[in-house]
Amino acid sequence: MSQAKKWEPLKRVGIIGVPFEKGQTKYGVNIAPAAMRSAGLIEHLKTIEGLDIKDYGDIDTTAADADVEVDNMAHLSQVSACNKNLSERVSQVLKDGRIAVTIGGDHSIGVGTVDGHYNVNHDMILIWVDAHADINTNKTSGSGSVHGMPVALLVKELSDYWPYLPTMDWQVPKFSIKNLGYVGLRSVDNYERLAIEKYNIPTFAMEDIEEHGIRKSIHHILQVLDPEMNKPIHVSFDIDSLDSLEAPSTGTPVRGGLTLREAINLMEIIHSTGRLRAIDLVEINPALGDESDRKRTIEAGLCVLKAALGFSRRGTAPRGILDLPVQTHN
Repeated sequence: MSQAKKWEPLKRVGIIGVPFEKGQTKYGVNIAPAAMRSAGLIEHLKTIEGLDIKDYGDIDTTAADADVEVDNMAHLSQVSACNKNLSERVSQVLKDGRIAVTIGGDHSIGVGTVDGHYNVNHDMILIWVDAHADINTNKTSGSGSVHGMPVALLVKELSDYWPYLPTMDWQVPKFSIKNLGYVGLRSVDNYERLAIEKYNIPTFAMEDIEEHGIRKSIHHILQVLDPEMNKPIHVSFDIDSLDSLEAPSTGTPVRGGLTLREAINLMEIIHSTGRLRAIDLVEINPALGDESDRKRTIEAGLCVLKAALGFSRRGTAPRGILDLPVQTHN
């Protein structure tokens, strides 16, 4: 009988900033990496005992090519150029033996993060945590915004549903939809629902999470995607998966989402597998809402990342110390 590989959580992290907003229409999501760093991203992660952190800086998001015309698909050349650079950087971080922590930016950057991860770990599984399924093609999208299309661009099963996409020759869809699971959906377009049902994607929308709880939901998805518990995990976490009361500063908020406590528990469970190798945090928009909204949203993002990387809400006893300090009295 073969035994599953013993995985231990990686204690080495590489941070990548992606100041990119052309996958959607609202100004401000491109300043999220700077806002997260200013809010003490590195300092917060340093509170996790033994975590080795390297900041790889921001991706160059400029496009050398003029924008190309593709029906109902805005800013394709810029989306493509950003994601090509991002894919290479994610692969570099993983080859350096670190968890790739990518701070967006809008969710179109999921094309680059997943592509870069797949190029290193062909057996990876993808957990897409989002209010939206992001599996539209340019033919089914109501907006033409690419942040609603990254899953459809990535999976090989949908490659025949796209026209030729100029500037995207670098990205050949190889990732299988059989290795995808959804958490937190509550705003799903008709053709997206059709794709979910056609390919039997393990999906826990909010009504399912209400019935089963977050723990059973993620355990079911992991069991379906990886019954032998030996595949690297990629989490692409859209902050709008949280209820808009928890994270108001985001471009497409939907009420009735995950509580922050549910999101933290979700990430704690994934961390405990030892198999997390990449996490994206996207769609924080510090330009939306007032100062209280911005602070609440950024703090929620920090809590999600800390939980994913090993922060314990129980607290951590000092290493190598077995007793409280004794005070002497004269």
